[in-house]
Amino acid sequence: MTRVPLRPLARILEARASGDDPDAIERENKQQRHDEMRDRARQRSEGRLLVLAALFFVAFTTVGVRMGTLSASEAAEPRAQAPGAQIAAARADIVDRQGRLLATNLTTHALYAQPPQMVEPVRAAKELARIFPDLDEERLIRDFTGKRKFLWIKKKLSPEQKQAVHDIGDPGLLFGPRDMRLYPNGAVAAHVMGGTRFGVEGVRAAELVGVGGIERAFDERLRDPAQAGQPLMLTLDLSVQSAVEHVLAGGMQLMNAKGAAAILMDVHTGEIVALASLPDFDPNDRPRPATEGSPADSPLFNRAVQGVYELGSTFKIFAAAQAMELGLVNPDTLVNTTGPIRWGKHRIRDFHNYGKELTVTDVIVKSSNLGTARIAQMIGAERQQAFLDQLGFTKPTAIELIEASGSQPLLPPKWSELSTMTISYGHGLSASPLHLASAYASLLNGGTRVTPTVVKQGPIPTGPRIVSERTSEVSRDMLRQVVARGTASFGEVEGYAVGGKTGTADKPKPKGGYYDDKVIATFASVFPAHDPKYILVVTLDEPVETTGSEPRRTAGWTAVPVAAEIIRRVAPLMGLRPEIEPPAPLGVTLTAN
Repeated sequence: MTRVPLRPLARILEARASGDDPDAIERENKQQRHDEMRDRARQRSEGRLLVLAALFFVAFTTVGVRMGTLSASEAAEPRAQAPGAQIAAARADIVDRQGRLLATNLTTHALYAQPPQMVEPVRAAKELARIFPDLDEERLIRDFTGKRKFLWIKKKLSPEQKQAVHDIGDPGLLFGPRDMRLYPNGAVAAHVMGGTRFGVEGVRAAELVGVGGIERAFDERLRDPAQAGQPLMLTLDLSVQSAVEHVLAGGMQLMNAKGAAAILMDVHTGEIVALASLPDFDPNDRPRPATEGSPADSPLFNRAVQGVYELGSTFKIFAAAQAMELGLVNPDTLVNTTGPIRWGKHRIRDFHNYGKELTVTDVIVKSSNLGTARIAQMIGAERQQAFLDQLGFTKPTAIELIEASGSQPLLPPKWSELSTMTISYGHGLSASPLHLASAYASLLNGGTRVTPTVVKQGPIPTGPRIVSERTSEVSRDMLRQVVARGTASFGEVEGYAVGGKTGTADKPKPKGGYYDDKVIATFASVFPAHDPKYILVVTLDEPVETTGSEPRRTAGWTAVPVAAEIIRRVAPLMGLRPEIEPPAPLGVTLTAN
């Protein structure tokens, strides 16, 4: 440290020598030093004030920005949620086999309220009740004027509804953006689509979760962000599906039926081109599941997949085909049709008296219970059970619909000789129309097993063989004769060589026994019979045809005309041109002994 003298001695000595006042020099020196000290103190003070001002400026700026951000943001719903958790709202589209849209997402808004921010809660409640008649005005007033800080009002708003709420002008009514699932075709293919609901919800987003049909079966795939841009393609054809539903609805009304189902399937691949169940619903406004009564009475019930019925005489072709495959009979083998067949207290009879015997072909054409039962006796219980297992009648179908997993066929507790006979003509074993469609495809496509599917998968390998090509061909010929000269004569569609089998089964009562005047009528068909392309199964629940003098309930009068009209409508849509049926081959036909 350099010491600064308090007095400038040189100047003082010089002043004394010249006679000047040395004290004046000392006073001047003190004044100068005091000025320098004051300047330094002022600089330090000013520096401190600048630093303090800068700190206050930063603090007030930070607080102001934060307050502005909070006031401009929307309130979060009060819920327990892990920090940083986000709602995945994206969901992939669903399209038909032609790429036409079946399901997509639509950005809309939800409406919620923050009562503490409301200016006129009573007026807001009254206006909301006017805009949404389903809301309870008194409850809204209680909620708005009570202690609640947050409440949902509407989960989905149309643009018109949003504008009407906006016009109320209350700051406590707020909108939250979200995606909703949109089915642009309404109720078309409703039971295949199934529908969605909101899962985890927040004011800025909501999770879409599948609740039925393909939406639930492929929920994880549809919600996967990595596949959100890749639509799920189904085997359905939107045009064909719409036509099937339209005709089926008209037939259900004309036949006074309680319900109806139809399945149109590719005979070689098992791809389902159309699947309908009536009554149906609009998945855009999916109804709640029934809490009482029979599940089958709900429009959510998929009769084609979940409905497990005795399918009547449609089963007879399986007995004939198996017997031919085993070499027990050929199409011209005569079968005893005298009756009744007695087994304990049970009696098996025919609907009409067909005489003492019929050929195997005529057993199918005329639909003889007695003839079929005697063919089944030749086969035996064990072999019959194994054959029906190969056709898929002992387990749920493997279709990609969540409802199918619970559709277990109802089998007899003991597969006795009586069971063998009754099952051969469609009683004593209950299965879904989808089971029947896949079994007919497996039998009639050349004899290879098919698995039903509603999801486009590319090339489908040929399944295991069920029967020989010869047995498959003869079975198709028998079914063609059923339409040409048998119980399904109303199923003839010119140019498409329809073959098929009718089935009329008494409807069981919930507590046992059967109704006298209620049936399940089914027609299982193939077209064209000489070159099979598609299987069509139509089932009507409690149909009654009333144009005649007496009510008629059999499938030949009810299900068959409906199926014929469906084929007439959809065959051109699927690219099938009407053609002249080739004549029967001439000469001797080799048959099994």
